[in-house]
Amino acid sequence: QVQLAESGGGLVQAGGSLRLSCAASGRTFSSYAMGWFRQAPGKERDFVARIGSSGGSTDYADSVKGRFTISRDNAKNTVYLQMNSLKPEDTAVYYCAASRFLSRGPVLYNYWGQGTQVTVSS
Repeated sequence: QVQLAESGGGLVQAGGSLRLSCAASGRTFSSYAMGWFRQAPGKERDFVARIGSSGGSTDYADSVKGRFTISRDNAKNTVYLQMNSLKPEDTAVYYCAASRFLSRGPVLYNYWGQGTQVTVSS
């Protein structure tokens, strides 16, 4: 069982930066791949980024590639999403999730946080 809690969301102007954190409970955090997803009002939950259990493999959605960076610190049971050059279209609720599989598909993620709101003003 893994419990996840996101933090770091907020309101930022276009071009600005935010760093999201996702703190995990449990001693098995380092055995899970971790992903970030986002959901805008009226839209589906979309893949943003994922990272392997050891941090050696990362993958990004085309819409955020070059602007967002996912990382993890297994000693702190935490995964991060550094978001730079933010755009109004990045506005969404951001969720972190844990999976036994390295995947972009939300259906393969067993554990989810409650989400944190990111709002980018133009």
